[in-house]
Amino acid sequence: MVTKEIIDKLHEKNYLNEEEMLYLLNNIDEENKKYLSEKALEVRTMYYGKKVYLRGLIEFTNYCRNDCMYCGIRASNKNAKRYRLSIDEILNTCRKGYELGFRTFVLQGGEDTYFSNDIMVDIIKRIKNDFPSCAVTLSIGEKSFDSYKKYFDAGADRYLLRHETASKKLYQSLHPNMSFENRIECLYNLKKIGYQVGAGFMIGLPNQTNEDFVKDLMFLKELEPHMVGIGPFIPHKDTPLSGEKAGDLNTTTTLLSIIRLLLPKVLLPSTTALGTINPKGRELGLLSGANVVMPNLSPIEVRDKYSLYDGKICTGEEAAECLVCLKNRIESVGFEVDMGRGDNVDWKRNA
Repeated sequence: MVTKEIIDKLHEKNYLNEEEMLYLLNNIDEENKKYLSEKALEVRTMYYGKKVYLRGLIEFTNYCRNDCMYCGIRASNKNAKRYRLSIDEILNTCRKGYELGFRTFVLQGGEDTYFSNDIMVDIIKRIKNDFPSCAVTLSIGEKSFDSYKKYFDAGADRYLLRHETASKKLYQSLHPNMSFENRIECLYNLKKIGYQVGAGFMIGLPNQTNEDFVKDLMFLKELEPHMVGIGPFIPHKDTPLSGEKAGDLNTTTTLLSIIRLLLPKVLLPSTTALGTINPKGRELGLLSGANVVMPNLSPIEVRDKYSLYDGKICTGEEAAECLVCLKNRIESVGFEVDMGRGDNVDWKRNA
């Protein structure tokens, strides 16, 4: 097998078998990586032009019932400073975001049982009532089919639920008292209901291998999500993985390019975590095929409390208020900011 030929096949067919995918990951060098990213850019330009969609991120609660080994807001972290935004605070944050030009709000939080179905439905309805032209994305973890349906019927458009890893053994080692099968079922339930669905995984987890990445990529191809969020693992000081090495930029950008070729129309964020491990990380993510950036709209006083990993960018260009800086950085690498809803080109609301 020749690496360039495999990249050409991925570009033309949007598919590789497991053996080819593993060969690509094991053998890609600097020259072929450049070729891979060029092909990824070609494909993202075909479907989305030079647009980079901005989403307003609202981290509305850092309470969580789960105890994921890598996460700074895990239930057993006694050092976490917990908070919840009230409905009025969430709506005020949306209002500020709307005035800044945002037309997508991403409500992200831990799996906080305080936010019952009734409360979430109320929040969604009020946002959609006040800002009817805006998309609402939820990222609040595993729920029942009925709960997901209620949120969708209330007006939620998208749902982000990273599968974290498609290797059951690795998943179970990182997620005490959680079910790998349930995680996967949730993603298929979300698709069945009609959401724009986002899956994704972490890069550089302890004991993670290229074989694990192949499982992730094959799972994504099978699921065909509308969005994929990937980013480097970054250790948090108050977790069992505090002493582990972080994921690296090169592997992350390689996988971004592969995902763009595997799922040509996918909405693909260049994440805050990329910008955390490298000052130019987000720009390099965009140059590898990503087309979404999610600045933080959360009230400034709670930003540092939503601490999933150490070193997270909390101010400056990550903040939604510094949109000029962010636009300049995006334009500096040849792209243009789009503040609209930025839906997946294939998605239409079916209810």
